[in-house]
Amino acid sequence: MAFRRRKNTAAIPRTVPAFEHIVTEASDSFLWRLDDYPWERNVWNFHPEYEIHLLRKSSGVALVGDHIGEFGPGYLSIVGGGLPHDWVTSVQPGELIEGRDIVLQFDPQRLRGSAGLLPELRELEPFLERSLRGIVFHGRAALDGAALMERMGTVHGLARFCLFLELVDLLARTDEYELLSSPDFSPALDATSLDIIQRTLTYLFQHFAEDLKLPEAAELAGMSESTFSRFFQKNTGNSFSDHIAKLRLWQACKLLADTDIPITDICFQVGYMNIANFNRAFLRKHRMTPTSYRKLSKQRMTMRA
Repeated sequence: MAFRRRKNTAAIPRTVPAFEHIVTEASDSFLWRLDDYPWERNVWNFHPEYEIHLLRKSSGVALVGDHIGEFGPGYLSIVGGGLPHDWVTSVQPGELIEGRDIVLQFDPQRLRGSAGLLPELRELEPFLERSLRGIVFHGRAALDGAALMERMGTVHGLARFCLFLELVDLLARTDEYELLSSPDFSPALDATSLDIIQRTLTYLFQHFAEDLKLPEAAELAGMSESTFSRFFQKNTGNSFSDHIAKLRLWQACKLLADTDIPITDICFQVGYMNIANFNRAFLRKHRMTPTSYRKLSKQRMTMRA
């Protein structure tokens, strides 16, 4: 059975964004769901089930473990059990993006347990291990995987299960992928920590272009500066300053690729106080200057057209 979740809520997290409980129908081996955005589960969350996630519309920031990256339409990823994740799109109050996400969630122990009867399933073990760090797929693998995810919404029962096996086989065999989170990322996965981190991440995403300081974030979390600094590093995998820098550079990349705004103006719009610091940070992150990045982005858009 397919579920469609639609709830026009503001992009503000619930008070306590706790562990997500996945409910699969008795007749299904996995859950397939079409989600609008935002809704109440669009938060920094985790669950023991693996999640294959397709972003069908819009763009934004992908948060997977300690990874901060960009997503756009067609972004296909898998997140292993216990790895916190969220995909954030900037929306206006009351705005709803219908059908932004297709979410597929499955229990890896069902696959492992079935390998005794279906030994071919043992071939998936290296893929399941890789997925614990989160994976994003590229190229033909992403295109074909997205098509399979879409087709699952048109069928049920055994036909859908066959597409699921085809999908995991495709993703397990491809070399068109990138690992996302660091191998040593180990957050404190309790409800209180998740609540504080979710509120903090939401605040930082909404205000990263401003002159944010560690003391105000620590005050928001109700901690001393030193305690908050350690807490933030442990639960996001990034220092406070690195997290802000990654958000600013993500927004800069989006503006460079999608607009003709002068680079100097972009520098100030994303929160840098001088162009020299912006250029150094951009070069360190992307190994090219903002000017080169813009030229390359325009060339790619021309090739796609």
